Amino acid sequence: MVETSPAPVHEGNGHGVMHAPVLVLNASYEPINVCAARRAIVLVLKGVAMTEEENGHFLHAARITIRVPSVIRLLEYRRIPHQTRALSRKNILLRDRSSCQYCGAVLASSELTLDHVVPRSRGGLSTWENLVACCHGCNRRKGNQLPMEANMKLIREPRAFNLHTSRHIMRLLGHSDAKWRKYLFY
Repeated sequence: MVETSPAPVHEGNGHGVMHAPVLVLNASYEPINVCAARRAIVLVLKGVAMTEEENGHFLHAARITIRVPSVIRLLEYRRIPHQTRALSRKNILLRDRSSCQYCGAVLASSELTLDHVVPRSRGGLSTWENLVACCHGCNRRKGNQLPMEANMKLIREPRAFNLHTSRHIMRLLGHSDAKWRKYLFY
């Protein structure tokens, strides 16, 4: 067993390679998920997946040097059931592409809030269909009102995170990594 936890990662900027997104393909080459490079390396070392594409960085361990993957493929086909994602701040921001759903500003996650389209004080629930990413300015402007009462309009109707949304996000991430493009259908 190779011990990888204390190993340094050598890269240009010194941070982030182990958190870089990696496209996960089923054994049939169908894109099924995106995970962090750290998780992808574990899957490869366990013999569950193999590297299809590399991102150009290396992980140096005591007795081995591993190329960090950009795309991995599971060695055995996995039937993927209808996927549902947990309702969380991270998943709402991912669904809304880190953009305010009222003004369209794309911001860092720390600069975004979650807005209840129908305010909780007016019976609104914390559901996929009632939560949107929102900048601080728009959230203050909307306050305890419905969007139309505040003379604001949603850019996109909020919907639950589904397989279509997951594939769309994979395509968006794929635009930043040319090695993903041949595995994603546009």
